[in-house]
Amino acid sequence: MKAETLRTLAQHALFVCVFLGLWEWGARVGWVDPSFMGSPLGIITFTLENLSNARLWGDLGYTLLAVFASFVIGSVAAMVTGLAFVTWPKFEAFCDPYISAFNVLPRIALVPLFILWFGLGVGSKIALGVSLTFFIVLSSTVAGIRGVSQDHVTLTRTLGASSRQMFFSVTLPGAVPVLFSGLRLGVIYALLGVVGAEVIASERGLGQQLAYLGSTFNVNGVWSLLFDLALIGVLIMKLMNWIERRLLHWQ
Repeated sequence: MKAETLRTLAQHALFVCVFLGLWEWGARVGWVDPSFMGSPLGIITFTLENLSNARLWGDLGYTLLAVFASFVIGSVAAMVTGLAFVTWPKFEAFCDPYISAFNVLPRIALVPLFILWFGLGVGSKIALGVSLTFFIVLSSTVAGIRGVSQDHVTLTRTLGASSRQMFFSVTLPGAVPVLFSGLRLGVIYALLGVVGAEVIASERGLGQQLAYLGSTFNVNGVWSLLFDLALIGVLIMKLMNWIERRLLHWQ
């Protein structure tokens, strides 16, 4: 590991330790009310006590399943629609007013309808996640494909490449950087949508646990789950970055 990386990690570790130390000290001397803000020691204690909680791991799996399904369904639908838009510009022009109208609609307001249509189970959470993921990936798909170098397209056509070869050898590789920008945002918005829907109404999931802990004024528990969700988000982003690097190893 490079010395620069070690120095950066040490600086972040020092900052986190100082921050948590001041927070804990403030809670002990009464400057911070633990009943409303919690305390680092209380958060750590709650986390350690719940590591063996089967319900917590079950809720985590339930939430991640909904996030994965939302991301896959929303992304695939968006990429297919984006390809159709690029192939048939008149179709895009016709759909643009409707796409714009649905895109600016606050999707969280649709949760009551999704619950009515799909119930309190995982279906309504997936529906909200898909509605958030779709538009982000759609815009990045269209922008990525249209941003492919026309010189490369012209050269490939001159060499007699088929449409299939054009797509897999030129268009798709050239669109990957912009497309993955949308996919990274899409997976995070899928997580936000699923957890948000679970907070509003759900049978299971981390969002439902957050709502329960908040209603019982268990602030340490709320912070613990929030940190868990933040860690999940970071790991997902790392995974997406790794996949992008693998796909772009030729660059």
